[in-house]
Amino acid sequence: MSLLDTLRRLFQPAPPLLEHRPAPVARPYHGLREKSVQCIGPHGLHRMAYSEWGDPANRKVLICAHGLTRNGRDFDFLAQALADHYRVVCPDVAGRGRSDWLGVKGDYGFPLYVSDMVTLLARLDADTVHWVGTSMGGLIGMLLASQPHTPISRLVLNDVGPVITATSLRRIGEYVGNAPKFASMAEAEAWIRVVSAPFGPLTDDQWQHITRHAVRPVNGGFAMVYDPGIGDVFRSAPIAADVDLWEVYNAIRCPTLVIRGAESDLLEPSTFQRMSEQGPRARLAEIPGVGHAPMLMDAAQIAVVGDFLLGR
Repeated sequence: MSLLDTLRRLFQPAPPLLEHRPAPVARPYHGLREKSVQCIGPHGLHRMAYSEWGDPANRKVLICAHGLTRNGRDFDFLAQALADHYRVVCPDVAGRGRSDWLGVKGDYGFPLYVSDMVTLLARLDADTVHWVGTSMGGLIGMLLASQPHTPISRLVLNDVGPVITATSLRRIGEYVGNAPKFASMAEAEAWIRVVSAPFGPLTDDQWQHITRHAVRPVNGGFAMVYDPGIGDVFRSAPIAADVDLWEVYNAIRCPTLVIRGAESDLLEPSTFQRMSEQGPRARLAEIPGVGHAPMLMDAAQIAVVGDFLLGR
């Protein structure tokens, strides 16, 4: 199977332990701006929503791209922490969050996601950007960063790399698009805590934040804010083998940080270590007590990202 076919089908030594730091306290959403940009795909136009933080005139732009079923509001804590340094932009990839759902579900995939991000960068008038990508968002960043004349000058890959394990894809396929309707927010939070247990130990406030932005009101209760159709690719064919994207990773030339949840089933230890030895020879950081994927909400995880992006 070709690399392009794989991308269309998809969707979609370690450093010392981090020092203990108190969890950041959620602040009012001061400075948050909700916007959107019109994009085009194989079957017409669609609107991609994004959240923006910091000075809109700041030429230093940070893009934060989320995972498969998540949305841009996952990065609220990180964005607030870095808004004094960057214009922070957190898109909702098509079919998620406030963005439009696509009429043709087969259009969900990396060719469209990458195209949409290029459109977003044009809207932002950003010639170069720093990029933080969790899981799927990291793969989008890898694809952009591997291109000649890439706009990405510094890259953070959060619990994702050039090998995507079949085990993790099968696990994700078990729940993508199969979420029930919830009678209450409390019921939604309880379900999200179970499905998202690999995120690691989050505070009650953090789980409530995740839930608040992960569901929407519907008749009789609440439903997830993503299009169930994004899960069609997982049901269309059995996932029998790992996906190999070393060709993409090895083409990256910008400084790169790779973060791994120490219990992750998506980014294996051998792949993680190898990422420091070839391609951009990434800096490595491992988060103890977390699977797939670190949420970048607590002060210690935010510091790992911020120190790298700001060249500390």
